[in-house]
Amino acid sequence: MKPWVTWADVLTALRVPLAVAFPFVHHPGAQLAVVAAVAATDFFDGMLARRFGSSRAGAVLDPVADKLFMATAFLTVARSGRLHPIEIVGVLTRDIVAALAFLGAWIGRRPATLPARAGGKAVTVCQLLTLVAFIADSPLVRPLAWATAAIGLYAIWDYGRAATRAGRSVIPEATAAREEGETP
Repeated sequence: MKPWVTWADVLTALRVPLAVAFPFVHHPGAQLAVVAAVAATDFFDGMLARRFGSSRAGAVLDPVADKLFMATAFLTVARSGRLHPIEIVGVLTRDIVAALAFLGAWIGRRPATLPARAGGKAVTVCQLLTLVAFIADSPLVRPLAWATAAIGLYAIWDYGRAATRAGRSVIPEATAAREEGETP
């Protein structure tokens, strides 16, 4: 039986206060530090979960913490006006669909897990790169946002296809992400 909480969960939980703090951090160096801390906790919580086992709490906490941070960070980006609202939605599309799928499966009492897939990992990396480009005031922020949106659409399709093959409801990365070390 899986434990309720592990050390990986402690690392995961650190993303929640980082998500809350991000909108109030205005210095670019401090913003980059927050993004780096989020990326590090995501990487290391996955490593710990793979090495020592995951928990039931972590299966829910990990995707919630990931989506909370990305939503908060990109709402902060949206306030700046540097990306169009459609670009923000595009960057977050995979997360929005994953949250809706999880909610639908939970309401329908049809929980399912799918292993993290390359497309999901690529979306997470591109989301973080888009944040870094925004913070660095890079001209690449818009192209990265569009690339993230495109990869997100691919990831949604790929998870849907995998779920169909498995004959389950789609819950992209919801519970298996931690074992694979990915931010859904």
